Amino acid sequence: MADTNSFQEQLFSALDAKTEWFDEQELPKTLDNYRLLHSCVKNLYEVLIKKSKIVPDPYKHDNKISDIVVPDNAPFSENERAMIIGTRFSNYETMLDFICTYFKFSVAHINIDRIRNLVALNASFLWHDFSPNSSQSNTRGLAELLFAARQESDALSASTINDSISKCARSVSIINTTLKDLTDFQKEIYKGALRKDIFEHPGFDKAKAALSAQEEMQQIRKLYPAVMGKAPFYAALVEELVDEDHAADREKKQQALLAKLKVAEHHTVKKVEKTDTKEMLLDAVRSLSAVAPQLGQIISKIQENHDIIENQHNTFWDKFIKIIRKSFNIAEPSVSYQVYISDPVTQTERSEKINYTTFIDDIYRRIRFYSSLAVRTGLGYKKIESSRQEAIIDFLNKQISECQELYTRLVALDDFFKKTQEEENSQHIKGMKMELTSIKNTIVKANQRRAEYISYIEEEAQMKKLGIKDEE
Repeated sequence: MADTNSFQEQLFSALDAKTEWFDEQELPKTLDNYRLLHSCVKNLYEVLIKKSKIVPDPYKHDNKISDIVVPDNAPFSENERAMIIGTRFSNYETMLDFICTYFKFSVAHINIDRIRNLVALNASFLWHDFSPNSSQSNTRGLAELLFAARQESDALSASTINDSISKCARSVSIINTTLKDLTDFQKEIYKGALRKDIFEHPGFDKAKAALSAQEEMQQIRKLYPAVMGKAPFYAALVEELVDEDHAADREKKQQALLAKLKVAEHHTVKKVEKTDTKEMLLDAVRSLSAVAPQLGQIISKIQENHDIIENQHNTFWDKFIKIIRKSFNIAEPSVSYQVYISDPVTQTERSEKINYTTFIDDIYRRIRFYSSLAVRTGLGYKKIESSRQEAIIDFLNKQISECQELYTRLVALDDFFKKTQEEENSQHIKGMKMELTSIKNTIVKANQRRAEYISYIEEEAQMKKLGIKDEE
């Protein structure tokens, strides 16, 4: 019995250590992977909405979610595809949002039933086998819609769709591996709970249980309802527990279990590597390429809003004037918008005129330019790559400054559109808040990488000045 007590002490200690490892290391990584999955799914959902490939779920924001509900996967007819996939993919995205926002990632919370629900949700769309020929209804329908959207997209947007699908597959694969490991661990948690709650119960006869496997099983079954309540009785796991105490090779089984529960210690060997400062700069330059697709979405909204405002002035007199201009080959007057730009530093506001045609042409030029930064083999990027670091930092400073100025004008233009439209057209004006937030985040990201480069260079210069060198 002393051997049993010693084994149980080691077992409880191992279970506690493994629980802490899951809670502090593995499950936070799982949450990160769910966040990446949610981000990619949300991007794909927005692409399908923008390309009018699915019908948006009108009840998307009305659903009250308290637990994981797996989207339906029943077959549907082809003429229902846009509506059915629109609803199911929307529900899938909502579930991922719920998981990332409200779901608690801990061993105590993610029991075996919740693991089953998570695995079922992860299988709602088979990202690892994403094909229009898939036997699964949801995967087949979504693949057909996304492939059609990809055919209608430019090279950069098509690449973004492919990248999102690839990241979804990778994230789900990593998540499922962790959930499988957690399932195995939850089985050991269950057995450990039996040892703690039933074996230590006053009604448990340890002397009888020590006599044979049958006696121990009988003692467990007798106390189980009173001690464990409505918790399911997993006969196979209880038999494993009894074998660990009574099998002929019980010591081997016990040692195998403790080895299985042992948390591997990772010893990090510190290695000083030479930092490639030029690559730091080029990484910041490449990050600016994300502005291109964001501007692509914005420019279509600006053009739609411009057309709405212009149509407000499409009176009989306006039409007559247009006919006269056309008859005498007189060019249409340029359209300018008077916007107000706020300066957060001085807390002041200044007015500025934005010429519509010039502004649109400038945005198109920037889209082409920033798209070229994403192509490492392109002439534009190669030219920057071959430049000296001083020239690259100057280029980066200029681009970040220009992006910031463009962002400020776009914010002012967004406010202008929202304030100047007539009431009957207000519902048709397209807001740009989401795209503006993405552009701002891209600028912040590029600026952070530039700051990291400058900080590193300054630190390196200071160390050289003090005569300190890195050990190789």
